Amino acid sequence: MKAKSGIIILFFFVHSMTFGQDFSLYKKIIYTNSDGKSMPCRVLTPKKIDKNKRYPLVVFLHGSGERGNDNEKQLTHGASLFLSEENRNQYPSYVIFPQCPEGESWTTIKLPLNPDEGLKYGDIPSQSLQLVIGLIQHYVNTEKVDDKRIYVSGLSLGGMGTFELAYRFPAALSVAMPICGAGVPKSFDERVSKIAFWVFHGDQDPVVAVKYSRQMVARLKELNNEVLYSEYKGVNHESWNNAFAEKDFMKWMFSHHRD
Repeated sequence: MKAKSGIIILFFFVHSMTFGQDFSLYKKIIYTNSDGKSMPCRVLTPKKIDKNKRYPLVVFLHGSGERGNDNEKQLTHGASLFLSEENRNQYPSYVIFPQCPEGESWTTIKLPLNPDEGLKYGDIPSQSLQLVIGLIQHYVNTEKVDDKRIYVSGLSLGGMGTFELAYRFPAALSVAMPICGAGVPKSFDERVSKIAFWVFHGDQDPVVAVKYSRQMVARLKELNNEVLYSEYKGVNHESWNNAFAEKDFMKWMFSHHRD
């Protein structure tokens, strides 16, 4: 899959050092597709790139509160997982945090969600999700990316986007790890059966009802997917804190390789 898209790289100075982790390792870029549409991103590359190897690609979709154009909000949750010295050595990979502009969405599911109403996807993906799809294709085409090891995770709005990306782009993904998100079970068919899912949700979530994850997990099992489900008792919408604390979060994700 050839891409005409390009990337303008904008280097930036250190903006935070937290618990010994240097978030400036996530370099700031502006991704621009062939139609001239652009999206700010943060990208972490492997510490050392062996020209004879290819590396996994992880795409992480943020929640609604991190939307905007300042490119500083994306690293609020999840980014630190990939910065520890142990994980950088054990799981060398490209990690991308794209940023959805203010007022736009990763998903075509309309917000706010009403637990009493059914969900559906629109006919075409949102512009932001289209840019993410183009971004994945660009990295596969231009960098040392293993196209059999493409992993997507996201929380809240990003969890919804993770489900929809799996629906829109099933042949490309190996793993989808949505956190406190929502999907449309009836839209999923055998095309996603090769994607491994680990779904996370708090049972007291007041923003995205836990029933959506339960329904999606049931559907994925019908399709013979490999699917794990972690539901946290007494936990609200911030179930990502529990998900990121799972000792096998990284190990499970990076263990998958699509045939």
